[in-house]
Amino acid sequence: MLPVSKQTGLTLLEMMITLAILGIVMTIVVPSAQSILIQNRIVGEINELSGIMQFARNNAIDEQADTVLCPTTNFSSCSADWGDPKMVFADLDGDRARGDAEELLVGTESTSSANILSGPNAVIIFQGNGSVSSPATLLLCHKDREDKYARALTLSLQGRVRMSRDSNGDNIYEKNDGTPLDCS
Repeated sequence: MLPVSKQTGLTLLEMMITLAILGIVMTIVVPSAQSILIQNRIVGEINELSGIMQFARNNAIDEQADTVLCPTTNFSSCSADWGDPKMVFADLDGDRARGDAEELLVGTESTSSANILSGPNAVIIFQGNGSVSSPATLLLCHKDREDKYARALTLSLQGRVRMSRDSNGDNIYEKNDGTPLDCS
């Protein structure tokens, strides 16, 4: 006679309780995870932009030549939409457009479709001493325009790049003057 083996498995009641607990956990965890992913994407893009700005300034100082940072659609001429790819080049002839003799120093991809980047209407030109002719602010927002995700880079007349901070701990970053960033 064969030994009787005990069958193991889940009852319907045990499975339904497990699914109910899993559903409760998912409703708590998924929104938090989504927020973390959005914040990480924003921080990644703002860090990339900060690096490009600092590269352009350093190149201007090293080469003692005007260096242009601007959005572009074709990597030859500048556009006004900061969501376009960005390019950096030494502007040897001073016309603010990349000519055949002017080497493309850096090129980036477009801003993520989940984000909105706004900036000055003009190109950013770093002069040979590292300064710029006018200060600028680049504002990066999530497409849902919630202020809690906003980040900004401020470019001073001296050409220094400063990232926005949440100095008062309310989870909304501020401009240099202390006013909250606004994505509306």
